[in-house]
Amino acid sequence: MDSCVKVPFKATQVLWLSLSSHLHQLDRPLLRGLSQSVTISTWQYCQGPDEPGSLAEAVVLLDDYLCSLSQPVHLVGHGMSGVLGLIYARFFPEQVKSLSLLSVGVQPAADWQAHYYTRRQVLPCSQALVLAQMVRELFGTQKLAVSKWLQALLKQDLEDSLSPHSLWKIDSIPAGGCDVPLLVAGSRDDTVVTVDALKEWTKWLKEGDRLWVCPRGRHFFHRFYPQSIETELLQFWSAAERQTPLRRSAFARPRSLL
Repeated sequence: MDSCVKVPFKATQVLWLSLSSHLHQLDRPLLRGLSQSVTISTWQYCQGPDEPGSLAEAVVLLDDYLCSLSQPVHLVGHGMSGVLGLIYARFFPEQVKSLSLLSVGVQPAADWQAHYYTRRQVLPCSQALVLAQMVRELFGTQKLAVSKWLQALLKQDLEDSLSPHSLWKIDSIPAGGCDVPLLVAGSRDDTVVTVDALKEWTKWLKEGDRLWVCPRGRHFFHRFYPQSIETELLQFWSAAERQTPLRRSAFARPRSLL
């Protein structure tokens, strides 16, 4: 933490969103650092084996939780977990103080699983071979033991996490931002959410929104360079705290993500 500039502020609660109990362990270095400066909690959605993969249902459950709190929160999430925050903020901006998206492109649904299923559809390769390719793209070259562990982690995420994608259909989510203060962050060498996909966000950013690109770290850059993104998050939240929150209004729960 010595190289991380702390920005003290009277923080609204920070809520880290997680749709994957397996990949969530990659978030821990950043969460440990942030916990030294702000009050941060994790909201985790666990997908049951007999439940349909519905982001709309996750939005409703997240709303049940946030409505129980006394004030809006700063939402933050990586990948599809960030996409959940984006969808929620579009429907219920009154509940959100700010939104931080890590490795989420301007086409929000284009996550690592979408890339995986695209490859399975066009390449005559086994799941194991495609997952090995994904490990190299997502994490770079690793020692054999680490590569095998990461491959198993990705396989578990495919089986258990909430995702709109499958071998039969790769879904899409409308591009665009939201009404709350927005930070978009990614890595210059990410092959899933490329730097061009990050720059496309400039069309949707409002005054006060931020776009930050880490020089390296690939898709899980926050795992490898937690202090760098920690500094950006703290500065962004400090600025968002000074903005007037949106007033609560009557709204219907989402029946569609469109």
